[in-house]
Amino acid sequence: MALLSNLTSFLLSEMKLRFSDMLERAWEKQNSLLCVGLDPAPERFPARFKNSSHPIFDFCKSIVDVTADLVCAFKPQIAYFSSCGAEEELADLIKWIHQNYPDIPVILDVKRGDIGSTAAHYAKEAFGRYEADAVTLSPYMGYDSVEPYLKYSEKGAFILCRTSNQGGDDFQMLDCDGEPLFLRVAEKVKEWNINEELGLVIGGTYPEELAQVRQRLPKMTFLVPGIGAQGGDIGAAVRSGMRTDGKGLVINSSRAILYASQGEDFKERAREEAIKTRDLINEARRVSK
Repeated sequence: MALLSNLTSFLLSEMKLRFSDMLERAWEKQNSLLCVGLDPAPERFPARFKNSSHPIFDFCKSIVDVTADLVCAFKPQIAYFSSCGAEEELADLIKWIHQNYPDIPVILDVKRGDIGSTAAHYAKEAFGRYEADAVTLSPYMGYDSVEPYLKYSEKGAFILCRTSNQGGDDFQMLDCDGEPLFLRVAEKVKEWNINEELGLVIGGTYPEELAQVRQRLPKMTFLVPGIGAQGGDIGAAVRSGMRTDGKGLVINSSRAILYASQGEDFKERAREEAIKTRDLINEARRVSK
């Protein structure tokens, strides 16, 4: 009996929850569609971090700890860490989130897109080295640049579709036999979604386009940047992109929360901004049902 019990415990410990299941649970448990983006810029940190031996980890950990009960996900942006040589701090941060807030998934914002052999190493970096639950990817090089990530069947990936920046128009709005390229990308990702773990990145700055994609893909999850510092309208984004069950969106806010204050009250102000954003999202969900 002891052997059977030990075997059962081992099997349970080895079971990996799918990213989509983690997200569904977080939406429900937290009653939140808010994702806090972790884009650490040391020059904007409060003065207390100047003497820290690991300032990026310490700052981001502080933000995580005061917002973890308010979010459905965290989204560290890899460039903010690697440009400072803080890869180990990124690994430690993700480990901290997993150990202390195991119900909250981590989306590693990498926006990779390369040939299959290289993509396999990028996937290993994201899911092996950093142990992220999901990543962001570029679709420009096609299916074989995404396929290596699909081999991690329990992991998720959000494919760039209609991004929040104005320069996205250069390609995403190109006419393709009467419809814009971003809609063709959405349809293609639907074909690629063999694990049911793919989603799309669609900026909250473009609610009309968000509505167009939602009409075509009623069940897919959308990662929505552009809220907060970029000026996207929360109500419009929710009305345009929400699934019929009131979920289906991961609405990201980064700088507006991280740098709500650069003083000693930075944690309190970050929490206040996160509460305000979550509540605005939930009010929009309520009136849109």
